[in-house]
Order: sequence, then C-alpha cells, then structure tokens
Amino acid sequence: MKGNMQILTTMCALLCWMQPISSKKISDIFGPQQDANQVIPLSMVEDAVKDNYFEKELTSEIFGKAWKQAKDCATRSLERKRKEDVALTENHMQAICLYTSDYEKFYKKFNEAVRTNRKIYGTCFPFHSLHFWLTSAVQILNNNKMCTTTYRRTNDIYDTNDKMIRFGFFASSSYTTDLTQFGNKSCFKIKTCFGAFLKDYPHLGSNEQEVLIPPYEKFTITKAKNRFVKGLTDCEIIYNLESAGVESNLDCRAAK
Repeated sequence: MKGNMQILTTMCALLCWMQPISSKKISDIFGPQQDANQVIPLSMVEDAVKDNYFEKELTSEIFGKAWKQAKDCATRSLERKRKEDVALTENHMQAICLYTSDYEKFYKKFNEAVRTNRKIYGTCFPFHSLHFWLTSAVQILNNNKMCTTTYRRTNDIYDTNDKMIRFGFFASSSYTTDLTQFGNKSCFKIKTCFGAFLKDYPHLGSNEQEVLIPPYEKFTITKAKNRFVKGLTDCEIIYNLESAGVESNLDCRAAK
C-alpha cells in the first residue's frame, strides 16, 4: 500500500508540475460519442480529468482486455523507436497504440470519461494509468514545447460564444488537410504548442500524420473571416485555434 501511494504521489507531482494555472478517428475528436450534425457547445470543459493516476485498472475487464490487445503494436513501435525518443517505454507505446486503435471503440469510452468525470477522478475514474502514460508520452515527444500547425475535419456542428476553449480530452489532429473522409461541416486550423506528433507509433503507423493534443492545453478561438484556407476550401465553417498555454482546475487530492 505504501509503495502504491508513493507511485501515485510521483504521478501526481509530474502532472501538477507541468500544468501552471493560467483519435480513435479524427472525425470523433471534438465531443466524443456525439451524433453527427449535433450542435455541441465549445467551452473550457470544466469536468475534464487531467491530474491524478492509478495503475490498478489493468485488472478490470474493459481496460485489461483493451490494453492487452495493444501489446503487438507496442512491440512493433519499440522496434522502430527513434533515437531522440529514448525516454519512451513499452507502456508509452502501448498507450499510444491503444488510443489510436479502433478496438471496440475504446478511445470513445476513454475520452468520454476524461471529458466528463472530473468529480469522480480521485475515486472510481477507470482509466488513470492510460491517462498518465498518454500524458507522459505527449510530454516526451514534445519536450521542447515546439509549436506546430495542425488540422482537423468533422461533420459535427459546434456552438461557441467563448473566446477561450480547451478540448478537455486527448484530441487528435493531423498535419494534413486532405482527410476529407472525416467531414467538412466544421474544420479547424490549430496552432498547438503542447501537442505532439506521434510519428509512426500509432496503430495505423504514420498514415494519418497524427498530432495528439493534451486535455489541458487551452486555445483562443475565432472563426475564419472566409473559407479560403488552403486545403480547407470545401469546409462550411473554419475555426482558428491559437495555443494560449495550459490550464488545470484539479489538485492532487487523490494522493493525500
């Protein structure tokens, strides 16, 4: 028990330290498990889960099975790991593989839990360990906090009167603008400074050129003045997101 508490305290300290207060298919990024064409509010997603981790979920039927099926992908990813990513462990790779796979739509269940379960995070939130390994992987892959421009397409419709938003869950985006199979009703041009390029480590390799954005990054949001953004000219609405730092509303109470 003492050892488990020490592990939890270390996990908590890692995320609290990096959060100063201030996929999975790309079509499912914003508002997981929502019906297509539904009007979805964009806000600061106050109920997002971002701060504490446990490792006991491996014994659960849902997470345990999903984690196990990502093993082969993780092994392949480790074999092609790049020198600059030496800090990535098998657990990091397995988390990336699980999140980017389509296995039983697990990514939807996970993102919905992250997005809505802040109030139960210290008690029965079911995916602490996956949350930790994904967060850690993103930090390792972008340890210099390099800013980059990415894109996202969807057939969802969004309702926002806010000038500042955050995804509130792990959000996939892409370096490419031509993934038209994911929609054209709402498109996003995103400048992220805390997201990380997953390289060829995802379940589908580098096919989608995926950049994973963490739940705690916040953005200023504006509608494009016109729809003539290169590569997105077929989109009905284009939102410009500009990184504005990070924000966390949680503390480390679960480690006490």
